[in-house]
Amino acid sequence: MKKAKSLIQQINEGIHDMCYIWAEEMKTTWKDEGVLIFFILVPLLYPLVYSWIYTNEVVREVQVAVVDMSHSNLSRQFIRQFDASPDAKITYYCNSLSEARDLVGRQEASGVLYFPEDFQTNINRMEQSHVNVFCDMSFMLYYKAIFQTATAVAGNINSEIQIQRAGNTTERENEITIKPLDFDEVQIFNTTGGYGNFLIPAVLILILQQTLLLGVGLSAGTAREKNRFKQLVPVSRHYNGIFRIVLGKSLCYFMIYAVISAYITLVVPRIFGFTSLLHAGDLACFMLPYLLSCIFFSMIVSCAVRYRENIILLVVFTSLPFLFVSGVSWPQSAIPEFWQWVSNLVPSTFGIRGFVRMNGMEARLGDVLYEYRALWIQAFVYFLITCLLYRRQIIKTRRKEIERLRTERNYETAETETAE
Repeated sequence: MKKAKSLIQQINEGIHDMCYIWAEEMKTTWKDEGVLIFFILVPLLYPLVYSWIYTNEVVREVQVAVVDMSHSNLSRQFIRQFDASPDAKITYYCNSLSEARDLVGRQEASGVLYFPEDFQTNINRMEQSHVNVFCDMSFMLYYKAIFQTATAVAGNINSEIQIQRAGNTTERENEITIKPLDFDEVQIFNTTGGYGNFLIPAVLILILQQTLLLGVGLSAGTAREKNRFKQLVPVSRHYNGIFRIVLGKSLCYFMIYAVISAYITLVVPRIFGFTSLLHAGDLACFMLPYLLSCIFFSMIVSCAVRYRENIILLVVFTSLPFLFVSGVSWPQSAIPEFWQWVSNLVPSTFGIRGFVRMNGMEARLGDVLYEYRALWIQAFVYFLITCLLYRRQIIKTRRKEIERLRTERNYETAETETAE
């Protein structure tokens, strides 16, 4: 009976201490301006800023220079159709290729159309003619707009030439002549072909992880500064157990980010009209292990933070690599094997892959089981590592306190002997 009573008392004491730690962590969050900024203001404002930047989705009216050495009807027709497209715009007419190259070098133009002198002459001779398209490859979106427009215009003019020389008598014959094998081009998932729909979902999920790293790291730095021994765990009877500390702190972070994640994943895409094919139940189930893994991952990293400023440098250094290794900006199959192993250690890798498929492809939870299970494994492993690290912190704090008490006792004994 005594043992049972003792166990119940320990459980009650543990729950009481956990709630006390949760309350203290909440107070620290709202009192610390740095933590408040990274937990509240940054997750609220950053998604709006990023989404607003990419709200146009595609680039329009890319500036192009023309070098027309042919001065023929066909070259002028090509230039008119090219300029009439929404993606490109003829802004400069140059007398030589070197002049056009200088414009590209000064970034006044992003591409060049070059028509040789024999452009139409070769067509009239029943020979193949060429249009040279030079693109600035430092910006892939500009290259895409210029090259696709030039290809489309060339295809139109080719079709007109084929019809003129075919000698057909009906429109149906003309259609078969220019397109004997018909096809339908259908954009699936990212139906707008926009850069925002492609990039923003991955950035939103990464923001959750990186702001958690910043906030938890700053909170840990504050705790060390306030502790007399510069340790993460303060000297207090409430901080006398591993699970109560880890669960109390993580409960605080989870409550805040449950609201923040709902805002980022559900509200922001709808504000800017991005594709959002999420199912609320599946999203809630998926975000639960993602938030837990991010929280425990952040707590592990915070154990190495000695000063508040260190975590800012760390997050700034890792933000872009974490996005690259997720397999969104660069195909996962093309990432070197070493970096694929590294990416498996980061929660955002599986979070981004799963969320992108659920958001843009209407995948259900069963379709992202691999990522879902990986996040639960990460949450469990990182929880155990966090407990071990905090156990080490508790041991260090106790040793420091014992050394302090011994020093005080020795000092008091020496004073007493001196007085006698």
